[in-house]
Amino acid sequence: MFKRMLTIPLKKKKSFFLFGPRGTGKTTLLKNLFPNAMFINLLQSNYYNRLSSDPGLIQKMIPQQHTEWIIIDEIQRIPELLNEVHDLIESKKYVFILTGSSARKLRRKGVNLLAGRALTYYFHPLTAIEQEKSFNVIESLRLGHLPARFNEYQPEKYLKDYVQTYIREEVLQEGLTRNIGHFSHFLEIASFSQGNLINISEIARESKIKRSLAENYFSILEDLLIGVQLPVFTRKAKRKLIGHQKFYFFDVGVFRAIRPTGPLDSDAEIDGPALETLVFQELRAINDYLETDYQLYFWRTKNGLEIDFILYGPNGLIAIEVKRSSHIHSKNLRGLKEFKKDYPPAKCYLFYSGSDILYIDNITVLPINKALQHMDKLFQNDDSFFKNNAIS
Repeated sequence: MFKRMLTIPLKKKKSFFLFGPRGTGKTTLLKNLFPNAMFINLLQSNYYNRLSSDPGLIQKMIPQQHTEWIIIDEIQRIPELLNEVHDLIESKKYVFILTGSSARKLRRKGVNLLAGRALTYYFHPLTAIEQEKSFNVIESLRLGHLPARFNEYQPEKYLKDYVQTYIREEVLQEGLTRNIGHFSHFLEIASFSQGNLINISEIARESKIKRSLAENYFSILEDLLIGVQLPVFTRKAKRKLIGHQKFYFFDVGVFRAIRPTGPLDSDAEIDGPALETLVFQELRAINDYLETDYQLYFWRTKNGLEIDFILYGPNGLIAIEVKRSSHIHSKNLRGLKEFKKDYPPAKCYLFYSGSDILYIDNITVLPINKALQHMDKLFQNDDSFFKNNAIS
């Protein structure tokens, strides 16, 4: 079992939400951290049916003088329960852990989100740091980092089943769309936009659906925490920038399971977005686990200069370009150099498939495996490891 990076201040005994896509290991983590907790799983019909018809019944389920944690798994299935939870926190001083794999109902129904009485944490697929010595970048690019795939005899089949049974069925169960066939086709078309600018009109045309429906489908992916839109960095811009956002599925293995492939697909068409996705999911996870409060962006000018990821926050400004190549050419550094001119305080990195750590014109060039395994140092502005292993 992997030791997860998420730190929860257990001694404070304060209720909290834990959000993350299904299959990231939320339930496993909580059952290990809180073995004596009362556990209510809303995926189980006996709990769901009773509490959905009578949310107040939860007050009778909890033993008198209960002092342990109370875990409600998949709270988004019955948002009305939050009113009861709120009351129990106030009147009985109970402490709750509320997990969710969808924010749609919680955000859009105007439900009680406990008005600051609960903290919020986010959970992600495994990181390279959590995998320690077992991390293999080639395997990661092929299969992603959902915890269950590491124990599967047929991990590719597990990922295909994940897409089929979770993404599609979750959409049906939640009543998010009337036509699962349209949505399934949209998923495949959207996978071609992985790591690219979102062209809603083009995706709608390819999916044979209305533009408004394509926009709604993208919203569903974000609400289910399985799709992320990345905005362009525009602060104090000195150049004309594009206005579209980029799109990523949350895990590279899920992306590959959704993306149709055939003999006409080149490696660059899939491996390039896959590598970007792996870096992006690691950036999101480490940022949340270390609570460094960076906002994530990308940068692209109208004349074609681009940087894959920009991190902007109280700890500074970081620019990261990702390349599949094992060799660095001057053209690979152009975007970072120009960004550094516009934003002199920025720390600039290039991740690549080579084996050496290099310093070129105030740009730190890192092998992708080292960058991912030591991503925490980058977030904490600790360059000592990279400097001690660099080639001048």
